[in-house]
Amino acid sequence: MAKERLVIIGGDAAGMSAGSQAKRLNPDLEVTAFERSPHTSYSACGIPYFLGKVVDDASSLIIRPPETFREKYDIRARVRHEVIEIDTSERRVRVRDLEKGREWNEPYDQLLIATGAAPQVPDMPGSDAAGIFGLGTLQSGLDIERFLEESRPERAVIVGGGYIGLEMAEALMMRGIRVSLVHRGAQVMKSLDRDMGKLVSEALDKAGVSLYLEEEAQGFDTVHGRVSGVVTDRRTISTDLVVFGLGVRPVTAIAQRAGIPLGARNAIRVNTLMQTEVEGVWAAGDCAESFHLVSRRPVHIPLGTIANRQGRVAGVNLGGGYATFPGVMGTAMTRICHLEVARTGLREDEIRGSGLEFETAVIESRTMAGYYPGASSIFVKLLAEKGTGRLLGGQIVGGTGSAKRIDVLAVILHGGMTIGDIINLDLGYAPPFSPVWDPIQTAARVLEKKI
Repeated sequence: MAKERLVIIGGDAAGMSAGSQAKRLNPDLEVTAFERSPHTSYSACGIPYFLGKVVDDASSLIIRPPETFREKYDIRARVRHEVIEIDTSERRVRVRDLEKGREWNEPYDQLLIATGAAPQVPDMPGSDAAGIFGLGTLQSGLDIERFLEESRPERAVIVGGGYIGLEMAEALMMRGIRVSLVHRGAQVMKSLDRDMGKLVSEALDKAGVSLYLEEEAQGFDTVHGRVSGVVTDRRTISTDLVVFGLGVRPVTAIAQRAGIPLGARNAIRVNTLMQTEVEGVWAAGDCAESFHLVSRRPVHIPLGTIANRQGRVAGVNLGGGYATFPGVMGTAMTRICHLEVARTGLREDEIRGSGLEFETAVIESRTMAGYYPGASSIFVKLLAEKGTGRLLGGQIVGGTGSAKRIDVLAVILHGGMTIGDIINLDLGYAPPFSPVWDPIQTAARVLEKKI
């Protein structure tokens, strides 16, 4: 009897998590993964820290190379191979060997699409010049590192103020490069409300980043094929290097051409099992949509935590077990210029879009007891439904020890709990860790009065 064949398109977080999980549950399953880049299963979140010399060796970001999957897990992980076509009626994919140039049809019984997301790099005049980069894969990070070592740029411009853009701004400053940042919004980090994003903008400015807010990049000046300036709607900023930080888009063109329905932000539509609407086709990771547990709507939130969990769920089901992916709340955090930033749930504009009435409160407190050495400021913003007091979202900006407090708010959101529940939580206390009233409880007390 022929073995059942699972083909995976994409060899990073979701794809390899799924393949490994499926193989554990069904050792007889024949698993083949095609990855167009040279690397499998790596930490994309660690790339800015490698470029900032916090992490010395890029190889330490690779969790499992292709050889490990082949030798230890019996998964045929084939890098530098791109799937260029999906034929769902014949249950086969068209594969291209990017090094040898040959193509062939690979049959499957079950197909998992885990093509991830790609950085948004708009097509603008001069955008094909040397020294302009998007950052999405480990290989793109290695390309930037090679450019930094060979060209020794003195000036850099980040276009966009999202997570990657801000982390790259810090990384390049750590390399001694003068950094400017162009962002079309009034404040950086659109994942935060404007008042909390303002705190991040102020920290960047204080750290030495030249901020150009409410400006939009429109093109690039070049000299002998190399970038020399970023042209905005207000000025031209001289530079030797450009990195896009405009966010990412799901890589789903191949799925769309195959007639696989798309959903939120053109991510692949899936159910809680990670099945698409086409028989035998599954999707997981940054190319797939999720369900938001607070707004109760489909969303696309490309985060490594979500990709790994979705991959695990898909793998359990592909291996013959049963698992569901209940949804997400967009819980995320980062550190920028010694400032910790975290968020979960809905922003003000998202709540308005859901038609809910709400109140907010923002407080400033300390990360530890005020008298304890090393205590720093922490700002907490909570958003809750009027009347019921149900927590709808939370944002935190502050010094060391701030960001992980977001996990308490994430658990509150998962449980559908209220501001009153936060106040009554029996949280741990000691002067090196928190004031007697934890900052999130202080924010809850202020918000409860409004509600």
